[in-house]
Amino acid sequence: MFWLQLIRNFIKILRAGQTPFQIAAGFALGSIVGLSSSFTLQGLCLWLVIFALNVNLSAAFLAFTIFSLLAYLLDPLFHWLGFFLLVESPALRDLWTSLYNAPIAPMTRFNNTVVLGSFVGAVILFPVTFIAMRRFVIAYRATLGARVERSKIYRIISQSTLFRWYERIRNFGES
Repeated sequence: MFWLQLIRNFIKILRAGQTPFQIAAGFALGSIVGLSSSFTLQGLCLWLVIFALNVNLSAAFLAFTIFSLLAYLLDPLFHWLGFFLLVESPALRDLWTSLYNAPIAPMTRFNNTVVLGSFVGAVILFPVTFIAMRRFVIAYRATLGARVERSKIYRIISQSTLFRWYERIRNFGES
């Protein structure tokens, strides 16, 4: 039910609330964390950036979930990209050696081909994700929102007894 609530809150945010820039920025930053390894120094730094900036947290968590699932499918591509950058690019060999010998840089785990490839791939996809999400939010608010609210699936989910029961339990004790 948590995911249904997250999606429902995200649909609410698409309708009104924060600006399309804030929603798209949260989604794009969440996509970087979802595609790259979260248990590294750069993953921790990205979460700190997400919480420090005025971006939409629901969009960031939703993107993290979606792109974490997608990352497993893209691991062979990320491995290839990381292998190319780590092994097959002699011009970068001195950079990797100096980074690995730096005191904090090994915590980034850039010596792992999948970690390096996924982070570089996520950073490359960041502007595309940001622009696409921003355009989607603007289009949703202009035309798609009314269609979604009139759809049978939206009405079934929002009026189901299971969902209303969940909301009653979630709001229990609030006045």
